Amino acid sequence: MADTKHAPHGGYSPDMDSRAHEATYHGFVQFAEIATAVVICHVLALAVGGIKHAWLTAIFGVILSLAAGAVGAMAPSVGVRAPAAVGVLLLLALILY
Repeated sequence: MADTKHAPHGGYSPDMDSRAHEATYHGFVQFAEIATAVVICHVLALAVGGIKHAWLTAIFGVILSLAAGAVGAMAPSVGVRAPAAVGVLLLLALILY
């Protein structure tokens, strides 16, 4: 890895746009959080279908988690909370069915 301790400008050359780099990194981290929450929802939906034999609820949970992930990606203020709410609903379905 490059040694940036002795690099001028805090490791960024004047040619590089540090704000764009930080914005890209922030967007990637937000995408990774949302995608992880959606995958967890899918695993919970499979558990609801496989353990409780409620496959219609599982299919609805997958569709709802995909929609919630899209809403979270389009509205940064919502973010990971939308698919996390679906995950909580699927967890409750797994416990209460």
